[in-house]
Amino acid sequence: MGFLGAIARHFETLVRPGVMLFYPLYKSIQAIESPSILDDQQWLTYWVLYSFITLFELSCSKVLAWLPFWPYTKLVFCMWLVLPIFNGAAYIYEKLVRYVNIWVQVSSNYPEGERVLRMMSFNARKSVERYIEKYGPEAFEQLVKAAESEAKGN
Repeated sequence: MGFLGAIARHFETLVRPGVMLFYPLYKSIQAIESPSILDDQQWLTYWVLYSFITLFELSCSKVLAWLPFWPYTKLVFCMWLVLPIFNGAAYIYEKLVRYVNIWVQVSSNYPEGERVLRMMSFNARKSVERYIEKYGPEAFEQLVKAAESEAKGN
């Protein structure tokens, strides 16, 4: 079992670049060429997360050297991010990045926006996001100003 044994011993070393770099590069090129923005979100989010993981590794390399399971944890996490059955990067985009973006849009256009967003339920934030996507941040700002003037009038 010389050859097969060597492959088994170095399986993680062979799989890691394929899962973390080659497949995402290939899919990113396909996403650039496709008209859909869903795959763009998946792969752009993946590369942002991969960059954060790499920065974390560089910053904490001395601590991570003491954790023998770190490379496997990173591999499993990247597999979750990349593999189409999971689409972890798209999940993270949907659950986190999208709300950070909406938070920034509302906060920059409406000074009280951050406080208002904190008070909103998940469904209300989702509705605000859809409204801004459909009509733009300026329309949302006008809506908020109209609601404020109506509240002051009553």
